[in-house]
Amino acid sequence: MARLALNKSALSREREQLRNFERFLPSLDLKRRQLIAEREQARAQLARTGQALQTLQRETAETLPMLASGQLELDGLVRVDAVDLGRENRLGTLLPTLRQVRVKTRAYSLLARPHWVDRLAERLAERLELQIRLQVEARRVELLERAVQLITQRVNLFDKVLIPRARNNIRRLQVHLADAERAAVIRAKLAKKSRASADRTGALQ
Repeated sequence: MARLALNKSALSREREQLRNFERFLPSLDLKRRQLIAEREQARAQLARTGQALQTLQRETAETLPMLASGQLELDGLVRVDAVDLGRENRLGTLLPTLRQVRVKTRAYSLLARPHWVDRLAERLAERLELQIRLQVEARRVELLERAVQLITQRVNLFDKVLIPRARNNIRRLQVHLADAERAAVIRAKLAKKSRASADRTGALQ
């Protein structure tokens, strides 16, 4: 850190810096609170999607108990064909969005398969979409967590380091300049007294 120059120019610079820090801090803290609110919304949405996936899996097991027998070959019945992702800017943080999930159902003979396979294919397609949505939403939470952490560090830097340091420097400079001013006044008085004494001594001679 640069050594603090003990003069009026340094005092003026420190005062200007302090004004800038104190002006910038509220907007930075507001952004931090907004990011925290965004993160909480993203967490809540992630929890809802996770719950929806669990509910779907439970309902599938309840309504299609015949799946447990494992007698029917269903691997590859439904697969993801394409995932369309986008991005949105939330308070300076780029977050992924899920636009669309396209799934493809493998062709199968309606006569060779039980009637409930159609319903199963729909459930599997729903599950695939929810699983992908869960991944995207988890990534959103992760990015917002990081953004909150970074802005909190910046707020702390201003609030706990830069502003207190500027205030301390201003106090030091004010004390030093006041002491220097008093010393200058005392020196001026002593010099005046010394001159007056010398003038009197000269007059007596």
